[in-house]
Amino acid sequence: MDSEPERNEFWSLIKKGNTSSASAAIGNTLVAIIKGIAAAMTGNGAMFASTMHSVADAVNQAFVFVGSVLSEKQPTRRFPTGFGRVINIFCMVAVIVVTIMAYETVKEGYHLILHPVHSTGFILNLLVLLLSISVDGFVLIKAMKEVVHESRVEAKGLGIVTAAFRNVNRAAPPTRLVFYEDLVATSGALLALIGVVVTSLTSFAVLDGVVTIMIGLLMVGVAFRVGYDNMVGLIGVAAPPDVEDKVAKLILSDGSVTDIYQLRVLQEGRYYHVEGLIELKPGLSLAVADDIKFKIRDKLLLDPDITDVTLGIIEDNGVRNWIPVEQRT
Repeated sequence: MDSEPERNEFWSLIKKGNTSSASAAIGNTLVAIIKGIAAAMTGNGAMFASTMHSVADAVNQAFVFVGSVLSEKQPTRRFPTGFGRVINIFCMVAVIVVTIMAYETVKEGYHLILHPVHSTGFILNLLVLLLSISVDGFVLIKAMKEVVHESRVEAKGLGIVTAAFRNVNRAAPPTRLVFYEDLVATSGALLALIGVVVTSLTSFAVLDGVVTIMIGLLMVGVAFRVGYDNMVGLIGVAAPPDVEDKVAKLILSDGSVTDIYQLRVLQEGRYYHVEGLIELKPGLSLAVADDIKFKIRDKLLLDPDITDVTLGIIEDNGVRNWIPVEQRT
């Protein structure tokens, strides 16, 4: 029987899970069911493509939410750096799901171009796609706000949109996945809406297949983008320059620090690991130097995005080693 501390830890991890992926999974599940019913009743190819996209999104985002929960587990003796990269593995599996769905969508679109089908149920398709655009748009806006929050930038109103696009690479992997997928989901629903309207009001039935292929290609684009981001994350990637610069400024803000001999800030998920060798004023005793090192380490760990700090200390060598990011060529 589980102990009370274990149950508390479980619920604590659930609460730390990525909220964007959780809300997106719920929303896309409902939308996928409604779209699937509409596609089966009307035989519309664009609706089928949009259904496949929503199914892929729902599966992926539920899967990624589980990964985001597991990635919040505390480091253990066997895994001393924590589980931050677990989310990258889950996102890579999600990419496979998107790729398979994209292939099925493109194949269906090609079939519809060769054998156009005159769909029915214009009003039903129209209502379902408008609902889809509303749900996907809501999730996309939520993901944009999450991107802004995780990248620690200030933005309000329409500024959230531009800030999200500029800083999406600094967000957590699951948030990036939700952002890209729902950006394409909203775009795909708009394309499907155009296809439904045109094919219902004109005899240009082949457009149904063209729109279906376009939605499939958008899904391929998401798969490649998210796949690349998470491959880089699994290998290990340096933190953005502004994060490195922020860490350096915190270190140099201490009056006893004269220079930074070496600094490496590694990004793992949405967290950062800091390793550095700092130069202190000459003549300090070892005890005082140690106190300064631990004080700087504690100051860095106050940042919620920094989970691990390893610092070494040497005496000032009289040579300027650290070059601020803005002064580098």
